[in-house]
Amino acid sequence: MRRDGAANRERILLAAEQVFGTGGAAASTEEVARQAQVGIATVFRHFPTKQDLIEATAVRYLGKLEGETRRLTGEAEPGQAFASLVRTLVSTGATKMALLNLLPGDGYEVAGPVTTAAHNFLDAIGMVLERAQSAGAARQDATVDDVSTLVRALAHVAAPGEDEAVERAVGIVLDGLGVRR
Repeated sequence: MRRDGAANRERILLAAEQVFGTGGAAASTEEVARQAQVGIATVFRHFPTKQDLIEATAVRYLGKLEGETRRLTGEAEPGQAFASLVRTLVSTGATKMALLNLLPGDGYEVAGPVTTAAHNFLDAIGMVLERAQSAGAARQDATVDDVSTLVRALAHVAAPGEDEAVERAVGIVLDGLGVRR
């Protein structure tokens, strides 16, 4: 792919993350094109259907979250790394849920790259959780599914301007997970 084509693709995916992450199913590819500052034909040249664009956006977003999560495995204090992960996932959860809700099933059932990206992301969460558990900084019986459920619940109710209440709720969840922070 030519350099300008790759740059256009990246701008489209960044715009799609914003547009679909906030607008959900009502969001349009025309708005993606406008925010990416490209023509609608350019969007469809890279992504023949809206579903292709949504899937590519979800893969990119999950990959970004996976990278941030894997970075935390190198943090010195496992409990703090896990607490940071939960906070990050809650703050980014609304966008992730909006993107996955646009996919068939629960977003984890789509074949191909989305499924791979979702499993890689969940594996990365597991690495951070296991590290915290090994250090005695998190409950031994907590699972990735537990963390995912709690994070989705917090992200679902987190509203702009309620940072203090959300942080308090995150603290309660971390306490329940036995996280030493």
